[in-house]
Amino acid sequence: MSDRKWISFVLVATGVFMTTLDSSIVNIALPVIMERLKAPFETVQWIVVIYLLTISSSLLAFGRLSDIRGRRWVYCCGFIGFTLGSLFCALATQAWHLIFSRAFQGIGAAMIMACSPALVVDTFPHKERGKALGLVGTVVATGLTAGPALGGLILAHFSWRMIFFLNIPIGIAAVVAAQKILSGTTADRASREPFDWWGAIWLAVTLFSLMTFMLHVGKWPVSSIQMLALTVSAMAGLILLVWGERQCPYPILDGSILKNRFFIVSVGCAMILFAGLFSIIFLMPFYLMRPAGLSAQAAGYLMMIPFVFLFFFSPLSGWLSDRIGSKLLCFAGMGGLTTALIAFGDLTPSAGRLAEMWRLGLAGVSVAIFLPAYNASAMGSVVPQKRGIASGIIAAARNFGMVIGVALSGLIFSHSFSQLSGGLNANSYQPLLKPVFLRAFHLSMLAGAGLVAAGWLLTLFRGTPPTDS
Repeated sequence: MSDRKWISFVLVATGVFMTTLDSSIVNIALPVIMERLKAPFETVQWIVVIYLLTISSSLLAFGRLSDIRGRRWVYCCGFIGFTLGSLFCALATQAWHLIFSRAFQGIGAAMIMACSPALVVDTFPHKERGKALGLVGTVVATGLTAGPALGGLILAHFSWRMIFFLNIPIGIAAVVAAQKILSGTTADRASREPFDWWGAIWLAVTLFSLMTFMLHVGKWPVSSIQMLALTVSAMAGLILLVWGERQCPYPILDGSILKNRFFIVSVGCAMILFAGLFSIIFLMPFYLMRPAGLSAQAAGYLMMIPFVFLFFFSPLSGWLSDRIGSKLLCFAGMGGLTTALIAFGDLTPSAGRLAEMWRLGLAGVSVAIFLPAYNASAMGSVVPQKRGIASGIIAAARNFGMVIGVALSGLIFSHSFSQLSGGLNANSYQPLLKPVFLRAFHLSMLAGAGLVAAGWLLTLFRGTPPTDS
């Protein structure tokens, strides 16, 4: 049993690493892709955005599907879809072809992500879940950190297409391994309940429209045809989802999970945590390369700091959560990130590199302290047959928090910059506008601190987990 659980963990870690890596490795190739495919920037950016949106909008549905069809089936289908999507991406000759292929790849990635935490919790006993989920956090940090470096290495020696070709042999090996390793385990467990396909469709439409709307606040006028279409689409999807869920005997949004206060409040706290973290991740590179005057390479090295701390501290936090529980660790993690955001609220270039480094390090440590304890306790509060949808909710909340962080910090920054500069756009930055930039940056960070502080207090109201299976 001991050997098998770690073999299963390696399989899960492979899926987590590949899907996380592909969310960051493509970014560095965008200038090359834009040149080779002769596409404008506004089109090329959708190569990244469509992948994240597709994953976020379908995670819940695939989590529920894994409860019904079994996690092995969904996990294998996910790797097949991810591998085929990678092949289509590698063969793309036009930007629109690559965008659609990335959407297909994102569907496969969502199936893998939706199963991963549930597979870990199903495989490991209660006393080892925190440690295992902490190691998953390390894998996530590795994927995010390695993406730009590995992408740059590939581009230095090969075509941009090799970024996608490399996924193919790994994907094939993972499917073969999953069929053998997960066969006959709890990952094969299935139920006779029908899958709510219409609920899955309306849920995906609602989430996709809502997140696309949030990502474009401040870029498209609120009264534009695009924003109005997204608003109508989100509202129509939500109405049809609520109506359909009331009629369906086996709804995709399970009532027992929605009534689980510990789980829902925990997920809400995590979503706020990721919103705060990605406020930093989104705006800090602009700070480093503009008022701080660093090169893109130097800024990139500094931005690795949170993920390096996440890499090293996640296993320790997981180990601690197995011994002292999640309450203190979740509280400390949210408090640490609140402190980091407040500290960013008065950061100036004259403070030096060390001031930037310890703030980024504190943010990384805080997230590392929170995540393994949160994942283990939230998943442990759900009965085994509902862990697929719970896993999907956790992953969707993470991505939704990222979108909120980027959208909210971007909106506050651009609005503040415009107001303080007499109507100038943030793209118009020049050294004379350094005080304006810093003020807008500080306001964005303090707004993030206020949001995370609310989540910090919310951790006190999670209650007691209803089950600990």
